[in-house]
Amino acid sequence: MWDVIIIGAGASGLMCAIEAGKRGRKVLVLEHAKRAGQKIIMSGGGRCNFTNLYTEPGNFLCDNPHFVKSALSRYTQWDFIALVDKHQISWNERDHGQLFCDESAKQIVAMLLNEAKDAGVKVQVQCEIFSHSKLADNHFSVQTKLGEYQCQSLVVATGGLSLPKMGATPLAYKIADQYRIPVKATRAGLVPFTLQQSQKEKFTELSGISLPARATCRVTNGKKSKEISFSEALLFTHRGLSGPVILQISNYWQPGEKISLDLLPNLDLFAELLHAQKNHPDQALKTVLAQQLPKRVVECLLAFSEIESLPLKQYNEKQLQEITQLFQHWSPQINGTEGYRTAEVTLGGIDTDFVSSKTFACKNVSGLYFIGEALDVTGWLGGFNFQWAWACGWAAGQEV
Repeated sequence: MWDVIIIGAGASGLMCAIEAGKRGRKVLVLEHAKRAGQKIIMSGGGRCNFTNLYTEPGNFLCDNPHFVKSALSRYTQWDFIALVDKHQISWNERDHGQLFCDESAKQIVAMLLNEAKDAGVKVQVQCEIFSHSKLADNHFSVQTKLGEYQCQSLVVATGGLSLPKMGATPLAYKIADQYRIPVKATRAGLVPFTLQQSQKEKFTELSGISLPARATCRVTNGKKSKEISFSEALLFTHRGLSGPVILQISNYWQPGEKISLDLLPNLDLFAELLHAQKNHPDQALKTVLAQQLPKRVVECLLAFSEIESLPLKQYNEKQLQEITQLFQHWSPQINGTEGYRTAEVTLGGIDTDFVSSKTFACKNVSGLYFIGEALDVTGWLGGFNFQWAWACGWAAGQEV
């Protein structure tokens, strides 16, 4: 008999195990993969973007925006940084407050496993879950490939549907359904866009080109509507559009909606064109634009929009405004996303109205807890999802 069984040895599961173990609880972590922390190891290009200096509730999407506040305030980015520093893991700060390991993401996993070991936690890998049930004495039974385990508290930390090749499964949603806990509709988040065929064929030649951009889309919530924007790098791919700015805006984009891309976010292109027209009237349009953007991007967008590159003196102000609109309010023909195959996170998930924001216990099933990506909580790109994992895992670990 175990005090606590945690299904999933990812970021939130290991953090929960560590904290519960510190309280003297007898903790078992069950992981179906060959090793713990698979997603941590591959994150951040193998360097693990483990938190963000500027973490706050506004960096998260949840149908209940207040749900994340308690955990984030009780276990902050500074707390996790202190843990990293305790283990003498060197790190660096990149744009927008993102923190990465100097050496390897494996250091973060080793740190967590060492902390778990010191807390008396047992981590069992390659342990497939077959079934689970609540027993008459209020304990839980978990049937696995390695036999049956029983516990007082059962914590589900199995993540969402993103990156199925890394072992993602819908187990958390199946457990929720078994106990009649609603699950909000899920979809891929922090994910590249694919383009409609006509535009995809034209823009394939730009694959590999990256440039700064601002992405904007309109978000509607009930009767309220607002624009949200991100300014980061845009990457053209052979399937469509990617890069941090696309991943960020993908969390807010809905099928059928448009996004607007400003390919010159730090420039007033209309003023620049008027200035060039006055001072260099015989210069070709694409020559002027190529001073600000990659030549292939200029040629491709002009060709697709059927705009001929003429000497600047041959354009009137309205035409220059249309050219400005093309490069600073470009609306690509989005077909969809690349889906869970390449998505970094899963949007939607277990309805937070049925889970305590303080303890992460299910309100209608005593002894059952949900933490991490399985919940209807999704952070921005840049270390926010890891900070959520640490925070909710820590909070649940104080209670289980």
